[in-house]
Amino acid sequence: MAHARGEVVIALDGDGQNDPRDIPALLSKLDEGYDLVSGWRFPREDAFWSRRLPSTIANRLISWMTQVKLHDSGCTLKALRREVAKDLKLYGDMHRFIPAIAYERGARITEMKVHHRPRRWGTSKYGIARTLRVILDLLTVKFLLSYATRPLHIFGLVGIASGAAGFLLAVYLTVQKLFYFEEIGGRPLLLLAVLLIFIGFQFITMGLLGEMLARTYHESQNKPTYVIKEILGGGESR
Repeated sequence: MAHARGEVVIALDGDGQNDPRDIPALLSKLDEGYDLVSGWRFPREDAFWSRRLPSTIANRLISWMTQVKLHDSGCTLKALRREVAKDLKLYGDMHRFIPAIAYERGARITEMKVHHRPRRWGTSKYGIARTLRVILDLLTVKFLLSYATRPLHIFGLVGIASGAAGFLLAVYLTVQKLFYFEEIGGRPLLLLAVLLIFIGFQFITMGLLGEMLARTYHESQNKPTYVIKEILGGGESR
C-alpha cells in the first residue's frame, strides 16, 4: 500500500480463496461514491468449528465495538482509494480492522458479497485461540479510535468510579466506628476501601499522563487531530 501508484488499491489474499474475477464488481461499487468496499465471503468455504464460528464471534464483536456494521471484517479482498490506503498505519494483526480505521478517518464504507473458494495453498492460522488475540487487538483499536486524543475521558472515569466506591466504603466504616463503636481495623472491607481509593488516584494520574503524551505526539509532529479530505477554493483570505 505504501508503494501503490494507482488511484485504487486492491487487497487480495495469498491462499487462492478470493476470486480475482470479483474485482470489476468491487470497482463498480467503489464508483458509486464509496471510499472502501469490503468483500463478504458468501458462502464460506471453510470448516465451521475452526474457521466460521470464530470468525462470526470476531465479526460481531468488531461490529459492536467499532459501530462499523460488516458481516465479514476478515475478508482480505477489498478495494480502497489510494488516499485512504496511504493513511493506514497497521501494526501486528490490525489488517482485520482496516474498515474500522478507515471509517474513523471519514471514509465511506460498504460491503458486497464475493465468491469464496476452497484453499489452494498454505494452511489456516485462525481458530478459537486466535479469537482471543482479536479481542486484545480490538481493545487497542477501540482505544486508539475513541480515546487517543482524550485518554483522561476513559482513565478518569474508571478512576472516579473506583475512588468514589472506596470513599463510600470508607465513610460507611467511619460511621460504624464512631457511632456504633465497632472494630474495623481487621476488616477486609477497610483494605478494599483503601485499595479502591489508591486505584482511583492511579487511573486519574494515568489519564493525565496520557493527555500530556497525546499533546506531545501531535504537537511535536504538527499533526492535527482531524482529517481534511479536500480544500475547496485556494484564494487568499481577506
